[in-house]
Amino acid sequence: MSRRALLRTAGSAGTVGLAGCTGQQYRSPPNCGSVEATGTTTDGYAPLPMDDDVSMFRRGLRRYGYYPDEVVPSSVRVDWSFPLNHIGHTAAKSTPRPTPDGEIILIASDTGVIHAVRPTGEHRWRLETGAGRSLGFHGTPTIVDDTAYIGGYDGELYAFEIATGDLVWHTRRLEFGGSIAIGSSPAYVDGRLYFLTEHKNPASGVLWEVDAATGNPTWSDDRLWGMPHPSPAIDCEAGRLVTGSNDGVVYCWEFPSLEFAWSFQAGGEDGPDGDVMADGEFRLGAQIKGTIPVYDGAAFVGSWDGRFYRLDLADGNEEWSIDTGDVVMSNPAIDPDSGIVYVGGDDHYVRALDTATGDVLWATDVGGHVIGSITATAETILVGSYDTYLYALDRATGERRWRVENRGHVTSGAIPRDGRIYYAERGVFSNYYDEEEETVLEQAGHAYCLVPDE
Repeated sequence: MSRRALLRTAGSAGTVGLAGCTGQQYRSPPNCGSVEATGTTTDGYAPLPMDDDVSMFRRGLRRYGYYPDEVVPSSVRVDWSFPLNHIGHTAAKSTPRPTPDGEIILIASDTGVIHAVRPTGEHRWRLETGAGRSLGFHGTPTIVDDTAYIGGYDGELYAFEIATGDLVWHTRRLEFGGSIAIGSSPAYVDGRLYFLTEHKNPASGVLWEVDAATGNPTWSDDRLWGMPHPSPAIDCEAGRLVTGSNDGVVYCWEFPSLEFAWSFQAGGEDGPDGDVMADGEFRLGAQIKGTIPVYDGAAFVGSWDGRFYRLDLADGNEEWSIDTGDVVMSNPAIDPDSGIVYVGGDDHYVRALDTATGDVLWATDVGGHVIGSITATAETILVGSYDTYLYALDRATGERRWRVENRGHVTSGAIPRDGRIYYAERGVFSNYYDEEEETVLEQAGHAYCLVPDE
């Protein structure tokens, strides 16, 4: 059965999209009013939704990765670590997610196991899932009240109780049209989850809306080509949901109506010139792997074409771009108080850019590819590198404050909370890029907690 035939029968509400179209027969749009209100009345920065019981990847719907109240210590040491990741897949590893009260840290692994640990490192529970039959988890749990939600590389979506690890519901891949993977971390608005699924034969993707209480799909749009990895960003004030895919296209919908608004093709005037995919539907060469933050009426996009873009959220027009000379696939951080975006790339550099003009304020070499999430704090930028170090850079100048050596490539985000910093790494492998030799796991990738070195 083809993917589009599967989509024709998927979803209990019968509202899935067909052939790049959307289905909304029974859909009731979410209420964005409370999110809009806090976004316009709160003095200074606030992650949205401004709800003490909601926490998600990149700290909110706009995906800023910004923690202005967290102060990174001047020196650190490893307080605890434990083996976590054992799969060679090079996608960025899942970022640890503290609960809003900071009492539990949820850490998902590439073996399909979800760990709940205390800040001091003691395990509360472990949940083994069917994602272990594939490449485990690479997305990050979304936390709403007492429940967390995460998609796996088995193409299925899981909801579980944070206190116990017990499953609340589990939506199978056939409900998502035969999805082969979910690397996207869900966005949450008013009882709905929004995320992307990956499909093959042909290589393509689908944006889904799911009822958070039941796991039932309520809407979808299958217009995406390439197998998409990013997590959707939502700007309720601007009325936009935006994401990207491996076809090098940025896709944007009106929100909450989910009427399609516009698309933007990266890769230059003639588009990307890489391998032809999906029987000619798209070419590789401008893949958009990173989650796209939205700020100041704009979307900020890194591409494998080597460029980093600012796009107008209203119509998708390019407002500026810079050429880094190499692949850009990290998840940028934005400081909305200063109007600065921080982005890393395969050229080993982290750059601070003026969001209005694209001017480079500083650039720092961190010794290896940057493919994970950048975190901005009160005075510091936290970033992991392929050189096995986690770096702390001065936010104003880019100068290195410290770095911590680890075992493998540091590709998760680093999350600061109450003086501690949580992150994870990829395992260490030999022969991974040698097709004639067997790949061997030399060391498991670990989850880490850093504390002040006093």
